Amino acid sequence: MPGLWGHAAAVTKRGLAALIITIVAGAVLVEPYLSLNPEQSRIEVSGSLPYTVLVVHIFTAAVALVLGPLQFLAGVRARRRLHRAAGRTYLLGGVLPAAVTAVPVALWSGRLLTQVSLSTAAMLWVVTAVLAYRSARSRDFAGHRAWMMRNYALTLLALTARALVPIFLLVQVASGGAGLSGTASSGAEPAALARDLIPVGQTAAWIINLIVAEILIRRFHRGAGSGRPRDRATSARSARSSGSGPADVRRGER
Repeated sequence: MPGLWGHAAAVTKRGLAALIITIVAGAVLVEPYLSLNPEQSRIEVSGSLPYTVLVVHIFTAAVALVLGPLQFLAGVRARRRLHRAAGRTYLLGGVLPAAVTAVPVALWSGRLLTQVSLSTAAMLWVVTAVLAYRSARSRDFAGHRAWMMRNYALTLLALTARALVPIFLLVQVASGGAGLSGTASSGAEPAALARDLIPVGQTAAWIINLIVAEILIRRFHRGAGSGRPRDRATSARSARSSGSGPADVRRGER
């Protein structure tokens, strides 16, 4: 029991740490848009409609970013009403509107890689959300957890991209020639190079996130699958040593 409690406490601490990080990151993402001033936008937009759609995308994506970690906290999952309310807000108030508005934002960017990559990521965002909801409705909680992990991996696209772009920028500057963006880096300003690398970082971000999520899902399933037979074998050995029969073991499992 001490080991179990220690593991649960460690998971809770990691979940709370992730929640704090996403709150801070969400605040940083929305800060330039709180004044509703297009001149402070980090993304170039022309016209009131593109800016309005961008603001809706930023704020709803921040909702998904902040509420996502709550879905993986054991304390929240243990409270069904809270878990369902947070999950529905995450999907209906965060993921779905953010995904819908991501498509026009990507198309208005004028960059082919951004248009294709972010539109694809937005569609996967919606598909994984629907599959997560369907799994929960059919009480396939293992499947629900897996699809939510994939979905939140897509939610983290913006954060991962912001971490990757500086790394790609250093690689391209150090190479002294045509780099990841396919443009010559010699003599170019770092700001211009960074803008060219943003589509590359965004594309790499959601692909890397999904790969990491898949690795974690497979590890979780392997751990859960290997734990059950071991538990049954341990129960059977304990029963034999205590002199109880097979019927007693089955009653104990029930």
